[in-house]
Amino acid sequence: MISKLKQWIIQLMTGANVGLVIVMLLVGFSDRIHPAEHPLVSTIGMTFPFLLVANLGFLVFWLIFKWTRAWLPTAGFILSYVPISIYMPINGLDTPPDDALKLVSYNVCGYGGNYKYEHGFEKVLDYLIEEQADIVCLQEDIDTWRRYCFKQYEERGLQYNDTIVLCNDNTRFNCLGIHTKYPIIRRDRIDYSTISNNGSAAWWLRVGKDTVIVVNNHFESCHLNQEDRRQYRQILKGEMARDSVRAESQLLMVKLAEANSVRSSQVEAVCDYVDQFLDDYPVIVCGDFNDNPISFSRYMVAKRLRDCFVETGRGVGLSYNQKAFSFRIDHIFCSSDITPYQCLVDSKMDASDHFPMVCWLKIGVK
Repeated sequence: MISKLKQWIIQLMTGANVGLVIVMLLVGFSDRIHPAEHPLVSTIGMTFPFLLVANLGFLVFWLIFKWTRAWLPTAGFILSYVPISIYMPINGLDTPPDDALKLVSYNVCGYGGNYKYEHGFEKVLDYLIEEQADIVCLQEDIDTWRRYCFKQYEERGLQYNDTIVLCNDNTRFNCLGIHTKYPIIRRDRIDYSTISNNGSAAWWLRVGKDTVIVVNNHFESCHLNQEDRRQYRQILKGEMARDSVRAESQLLMVKLAEANSVRSSQVEAVCDYVDQFLDDYPVIVCGDFNDNPISFSRYMVAKRLRDCFVETGRGVGLSYNQKAFSFRIDHIFCSSDITPYQCLVDSKMDASDHFPMVCWLKIGVK
């Protein structure tokens, strides 16, 4: 009787592990799905890390109870190598050459200090100067006191400054900014077909003898209010009744799906812009994508450009630092004629709800 029960459990767990591996593969490659065509399906990339943890649990189970079946979860990890390497790459630490420029992409949350620092602007500015950044791309770079901000940046070594107001009305206010050591010779606002408080802009910089196009982005957010976030945390902690979990999960999925659909057209607009100049100029694309690594947004840009974190980063790189919502939603990409080094998420800088993303970039391939 006990032997039959054990055999039944092993068969059940084997079937469950096979099913998990299949789902893990489908989710891992779900970034190919267009959100406008399949909005709800496009959100499942967020579940990829949970599936990895579950598969790891199966590996531990088989090693303890029947080691000969450990090949199942191992095969799952091997087959999922591509999405795993995107989600949590492991790279060496190549030393950047002396002539590599340093770029910082940072959503500064309006210099609000993340409710930790009274002087949020000064905290951010001190950090950027200490980092000796050559190009700083900021999202939510508030514009109402730009003359004061620009003067402070200029006095601290970032001589060239510009801000584009994305929206400014009674309920919404958002800006994109660039602060750099290199002259700005042109800027373009990239038009979206969607009405949004987000946006993208391209700045053309004179870097030595090269003209480098830097595209700064703040794509569509998921529009989760504080109540949505609170209920999501309750779901994760198991503190909500089953019926409520079902209803709230459906609501969250709908909001995420709607945001994905809007974001997809924004990303495509940026890709169309980049395609015009990719053969003639070095291009950098960065910013707050509001989307995780297993997403259509990242996939579309990575089809054209090098994902600096995937190629040179290490680990998961959680750039959004709010509890229960930690994902890498900030990204840096560069064209094939630029060599990236040591792309990282700097978790020591906590003056925003995002961590800065930092990367060294050498114009010209190795």
